[in-house]
Amino acid sequence: MKRTFYAAAHVVATSDTDIDWDATLAFRRHLWSLGLGVADAMDTAQRGMGLPWDATQQLIKLSAAEAGSVGGLLACGVGTDQLPAGSHPLAKIEAAYRAQLEVVQSAGAGAILMASRALAASAKSEKDYHTVYGNLLSQVDAPVILHWLGEMFDPQLEGYWGPNPDESVLELIHNYASKVDGVKVSVLDADREIALRSKLPDGVKLYTGDDFNYPSLIESGSHALLGIFDAIAVPAARAREALDAGDTAGFRAILDPTVPLARHIFEAPTYNYKTGIVYLAWLNGHQEHFHMVGGLQTARSKEHLDKLYRLALEAGVITDLDLAAARHASLA
Repeated sequence: MKRTFYAAAHVVATSDTDIDWDATLAFRRHLWSLGLGVADAMDTAQRGMGLPWDATQQLIKLSAAEAGSVGGLLACGVGTDQLPAGSHPLAKIEAAYRAQLEVVQSAGAGAILMASRALAASAKSEKDYHTVYGNLLSQVDAPVILHWLGEMFDPQLEGYWGPNPDESVLELIHNYASKVDGVKVSVLDADREIALRSKLPDGVKLYTGDDFNYPSLIESGSHALLGIFDAIAVPAARAREALDAGDTAGFRAILDPTVPLARHIFEAPTYNYKTGIVYLAWLNGHQEHFHMVGGLQTARSKEHLDKLYRLALEAGVITDLDLAAARHASLA
């Protein structure tokens, strides 16, 4: 079985509020040139952590046009982050989803229905989740990816899908299987992911979002939609080619050395992983500044970034050793 690999891509910022669109799009072209798909406007692009909806709309439209020009695989996040924090009527949440879905579908991109903080704050039962998602899935113009982000990635999503989340999301998918391309699962529990995958309807993919255990999960049958693939795009692309060719040993030999780096980047608090992703992009020359929307380049300590640099060297993901050494030294 050939695997689909999406790299969840970051945005390149020049200040707390300004995005370098040329560099942002150039990075996406880099990912497509390697044969990876791009999952855009996701949490890796700082949805819910600094990237406002107006900039997100621009990102979606620009990325979709770029994907069309190069034939790149693209799926974009659809959420409700244009709403203010707090609870809202379900109809208002559904309308917010629909407005974003229209932007993504009109741009010609695939859609990823992201977990919603507003829905997490408002749903009183499993039925509320199914009502909102069911109405949306009934009207999508192509199968979508569902996005299940665990509370370690976003504490405001605790309790998502209801008191029995695994059964809840499986029921939803079985009810709307023809409208679901797959489900992206980021719960950092390999056994749980495998159990979910075994119960999916035929033709519905499980996209692992487990940035700790991705080599074994992909080898055993999961597809991938991973933030770590932003940072390790070159070995990830080589590993997929090996796996598609039936070379599982070669696949593991390429990806396994990247796991210590990934586990460090995604260490608690996990939601600050974006800082390490952007730091590696800067070390590798994909951007001229180590800056992030909202100033989140300060979210990790100097000690964390020092270890990240050492692990990146050991994993072989630094492309220009001299440039990376100079840039890392300048951080002091």
